[in-house]
Amino acid sequence: MKCKATQWLQKLLMAVICTLVFVIAPAQSAFKISGKVTNDSGYAIPGASITVLGANTGTSTNSEGSFTISVPRNGTINVTAIGYLAQTFKITSDNPLDIRLARTQTQLEQVVVVGYGTQRKKDLTGSVASVNLEALKETPNTNIGQFLQGTVPGLNVGLSTFAGGTPPISIRGINTINGNQSVLIVLDGIQYNQSLSSINPDDIASIDVLKDASSTAVYGAQAANGVILITTRKGRNSTRPRITFSTSYSSQEPTVDLRPRNRQEYLDAVKEAYYNQAYLAPDFTTPNPAFNVGSLVDVTMRVPGSNPAQPLANDYNWWGEGTKPGLISETTIGFSGGSDRFSYLLSGGIVDQKGFIINDIFKRKSIRANLEVKPLSWWKVGLVSSGSFVNQDGAEPGVGLLAIMSPLHVPFDSAGKIIPFPSNTLVGNPFNTFYVDDYERNNYYFANVYSDIDVPFLKGLNYRVNFGNNYRTTDRFGSSVYAANQTGEAFKNYQSYYDYTLDNILTYSNEFGKHGVTATLLYGAIERKFNSSGARATGFTRLNLSYNNLSLGTNQFVSSDAFRETLNYQMARVNYRFNGKYLLTATVRRDGFSGFAENFKSAYFPSIGLGWNISDEKFLQNIQLINLLKLRATYGVIGNQTSRYQSIARVNTNSSYVFGDGGSTAFGQQVASLGNPNLKWERTKGLNLGVDFTLLGNKLSGSFDYYRNTTNDLLYSVTIPDITGFGSIQTNLGELLNQGMEASLTYNFVNKGNFRWSSTFNYWRNKNKIITLTGIDANGDGKEDDLISSNLFIGRTLNTIYYYENGGIYQVGETPMPGYFTGAMRLIDQDKDAKITPERDRIFIGDRNPAYRFSWMNTLDYKGFSMTIFFNAIQGGKNGYLGNNTRTYFRDDNAIRNNDLVQVDYWSPANPRGKYPRVISGTNPAIQPQFWENRSFVRLQDLSLSYNLSRLIKTVKLQALNLYVSGKNLITWTNWNGWDPEAVIPNTIDPYGLVTDARPTLKTFTVGINITY
Repeated sequence: MKCKATQWLQKLLMAVICTLVFVIAPAQSAFKISGKVTNDSGYAIPGASITVLGANTGTSTNSEGSFTISVPRNGTINVTAIGYLAQTFKITSDNPLDIRLARTQTQLEQVVVVGYGTQRKKDLTGSVASVNLEALKETPNTNIGQFLQGTVPGLNVGLSTFAGGTPPISIRGINTINGNQSVLIVLDGIQYNQSLSSINPDDIASIDVLKDASSTAVYGAQAANGVILITTRKGRNSTRPRITFSTSYSSQEPTVDLRPRNRQEYLDAVKEAYYNQAYLAPDFTTPNPAFNVGSLVDVTMRVPGSNPAQPLANDYNWWGEGTKPGLISETTIGFSGGSDRFSYLLSGGIVDQKGFIINDIFKRKSIRANLEVKPLSWWKVGLVSSGSFVNQDGAEPGVGLLAIMSPLHVPFDSAGKIIPFPSNTLVGNPFNTFYVDDYERNNYYFANVYSDIDVPFLKGLNYRVNFGNNYRTTDRFGSSVYAANQTGEAFKNYQSYYDYTLDNILTYSNEFGKHGVTATLLYGAIERKFNSSGARATGFTRLNLSYNNLSLGTNQFVSSDAFRETLNYQMARVNYRFNGKYLLTATVRRDGFSGFAENFKSAYFPSIGLGWNISDEKFLQNIQLINLLKLRATYGVIGNQTSRYQSIARVNTNSSYVFGDGGSTAFGQQVASLGNPNLKWERTKGLNLGVDFTLLGNKLSGSFDYYRNTTNDLLYSVTIPDITGFGSIQTNLGELLNQGMEASLTYNFVNKGNFRWSSTFNYWRNKNKIITLTGIDANGDGKEDDLISSNLFIGRTLNTIYYYENGGIYQVGETPMPGYFTGAMRLIDQDKDAKITPERDRIFIGDRNPAYRFSWMNTLDYKGFSMTIFFNAIQGGKNGYLGNNTRTYFRDDNAIRNNDLVQVDYWSPANPRGKYPRVISGTNPAIQPQFWENRSFVRLQDLSLSYNLSRLIKTVKLQALNLYVSGKNLITWTNWNGWDPEAVIPNTIDPYGLVTDARPTLKTFTVGINITY
């Protein structure tokens, strides 16, 4: 018995010893190592990732590039950093590591997002460009569209003058006349049809732009005007969470100091309007001592009972009271991290922007959760999701009315009550639209649930399914006691929009000796739904309940709207690479759309791309000046779809019948447009030739592209004879040519020690031309007829200006042409027949399209200091980029009552060099002039300076603590007369000139801080 007990104790002791050996041995064989990561110039690399291969551990370098991590004996660590080549190190001792990472050889080594996948830029055959977000991260941008201005050749981004507004965006000019001209936005692999204002710019990891037919072909007809791919941030493997926090404050003011006239300037303008009474004949430059300006202002602007009439003593600044400096405050916070099995990113942001016009308000609260789980080594499941809640409560005063209200009027009476119509005319008080109840909320929800499987039994085969969802709700409520002829009006409107995208993507990628193949198959579907319902009432005895009880209104109305549309598509793409040098991309896509014509519901769009990494050839490898050189050529066909209901007959409801003499009117439905079951998809054939290069020991890199796109079967509404009972029919006709070139150059001037300076210059130009339209020669002269009424001319560009030429103003003593008067603009009589006629005296003045664009960005770094200087420019050349800046003063009751901008230089006998005509006759000239001015400009668009304070803080291991100041739209060099040469009236191409209803472009000054832990 004793023997058995002894044996049992011996076994237990051995088991304990073995357990201790297994537990302690790993600890004894593990190293706690430290090290520093620098670049090839000795610069510290903060934020570099260090992970232990085969283990669930990792860390990041601090602001000085240092790190500490535990590694098993003979373990291996992997060191990575953005912009550098990854390295692995086997750990055999606890000696400190001095790790130097080499920069990626060129931009061609970078991985970019393409449709349904990623590729090295070196392997691309299409024209794809990436936005340098890092250089612009400290600029004040509440909408990601503002990031894009001037950053990528061929990407044309305008200005928005609304708080939080999305600027107009186009890629490589115009490929259509009446077809869809919208750029396709793809957010995390899902088509995004919501407002860009709903996306928090701080959540963006990368933005890539697809420009040619080969690269956009994977999205088919949805991508007729180019594609912008937006990828949001994700978590990464690390031992501790990565925490980011940023906050900034900005102030804004107009880039130009235009303003309405004050009291004295207004009275002087009335005097000039009556120069034939205020000054003595014959030259009207000698003041008339008997002239009394008070007798000519409107009776509502005179002191009651005054004799002689005296203007009111008011000098009210309507513009100043309706505007104030803009303000932007932004705060974001993010948490990210994970392991090799799970990664996460959680972020939130708050934006509060108050524009220059009071009540131009944009408030956004956003949240994001990007999660990825790896249940098995070959299977990933993820969620990319976000919510954005936009508040735009509050209605603005009438911007145009603020500028034209006379300073002799005031908005309130002595009791402080608003005066709805100060001048007793139909021109209302601009604050009628301000002192109202206004509730406007837009809630945006986005979620993409995906499953990604690397098929375990077949190397290189991957299957991914995306189920993306976009959902938006809009609540728009309002009430005003001044509306509906001051009887009161209130309304409620509800909208909802939902779409889903279901993509099945099968990808096979493998290497076979010198051969590399990646094949992608896609089958997908999209469904979109929209619903709207509203109620409105007028005629309230009281509006105490605002919009919350519409049944109190005497007149009540309801409305509703809805649509549903579906798309399905299939795509096949093959990327082939031989010996790393010869590249081939072949794609074919089939698109189907429920809203298209009965006989053409679907269409096929093929493309092919070729590439040659010529620098890998032996005959160039010994040339030291050439590091990388690639030639590209692509050709493809892309489509453009019409909007809903364009191919079918549509019905309108109008007054249709009157029953009996003097009877009541009955409403009926009438067919308003003629259907066309044979309406086809527009087809654009695109050729792109390009070259990518890196030269001079990787100091100079860049690319050049030439493209030529020809669009056939243009979607156009053609006028048809009235005898058919219809005015027009949507059909296919004509041919449009769109061509241009793009260049981008980056030069690293200095990269030594603590100082780096790099400079990027972008240049691009575009020109379109109408090749053919209807094909009809009605004149019998052997030439196709222009569509002059539509401003379409064979052989000329879209937006050509065809009008009369100005020849100066008729001065006192000159004899005007019949129908014109002293002070009016002289129009050039081109055919010298002593009269102005549309057929004989109009000429081609120029066009409204830019001739070329360029941008120039410089980034400098020195010992924690970083500076970015960014210039952006649009040039019109000789007769391009013209804007209509027409101003004509015609004296009538309205003109006398209305104020104007003090900067408008009207002609008068005392101001014979005045630019704009002034007509005092009771009749307008027969044909009004137009003033077309060049809008060319160069703008200091962004300037920022930051300092990484974490270099000075030793107690807390921060990756970054950046304090920065920045400015946007600081200086604009231009000869344009008006608000801003680039800003346009929404949904038009008309610029804001010397007009009274403009919204100024704002310059912005920002101070902020970014913290990364």
